[in-house]
Amino acid sequence: MAGKTVTRADLAESVFRKVGLSRTESAELVETIIDEICNAIVRGETVKLSSFATFQIRSKNERIGRNPKTGEEVPISPRRVMTFKASNVLKQRILRAHNMRKLKQKPPVPAA
Repeated sequence: MAGKTVTRADLAESVFRKVGLSRTESAELVETIIDEICNAIVRGETVKLSSFATFQIRSKNERIGRNPKTGEEVPISPRRVMTFKASNVLKQRILRAHNMRKLKQKPPVPAA
């Protein structure tokens, strides 16, 4: 299932088309928003974008892992990870799009 990757340039182009800012201003706006989100996450703050998702930092304790190739136990150091939790609105949109794609597919013709 290969899909298109949305880039910063794509976001800036969308802002340019829909908002009417210049291409340069649109690119700066996208960069400013991404920078603000990144800075808030680095500071350990929760970023909630209504109807989209919540980004949070979670601390994970040290634990013992296993090298899958050798089976050797190795310690995994404590670390902080970012979590992404999709909103219910986003989940429903994904489900609707999935169901629409399923409806557009034609069922196979049974062999005679």
